[in-house]
Amino acid sequence: MKCPFCSHPDTQVMETRMAEDGSFTRRRRQCSACAKRFTTYERPDVSFPMVVKKDGRRTEYNRNKLKASLALALRKRPVPASALDTAIEHLEEQLLAAGCREVSSSRIGEMVMQELHQLDKVAYIRFASVYRSFEDVDDFQHLVNEVRQ
Repeated sequence: MKCPFCSHPDTQVMETRMAEDGSFTRRRRQCSACAKRFTTYERPDVSFPMVVKKDGRRTEYNRNKLKASLALALRKRPVPASALDTAIEHLEEQLLAAGCREVSSSRIGEMVMQELHQLDKVAYIRFASVYRSFEDVDDFQHLVNEVRQ
């Protein structure tokens, strides 16, 4: 593994940990040249379904885009980063378990809303307001009443 700081090709694994659910391996490494430490994650290489957009375009699944959407909804909320990572892992497991070659972006959006509903109600409302393109305050009120029940 090449050092991300100095590009030296020799790094040493200092610590290895498995995720609680066993879906990935976390390794703490140290560069033998500059002595800086960094973390790597080892995941199985799997093929995710293509994402079909509302306009019919097909794009590759992008974990970073999903993470950015969730992080934006959870911004300034008391939710630990580990909970965000767990939510992403859960969403990816659902995508893989479906066994489909294609999945609509609206289906992914609904799955994200389910995760956010369990994680943080305010983040859920934030995401839903953008995802569902709320037009007025009544749309917000309806969703807030739904969350309260």
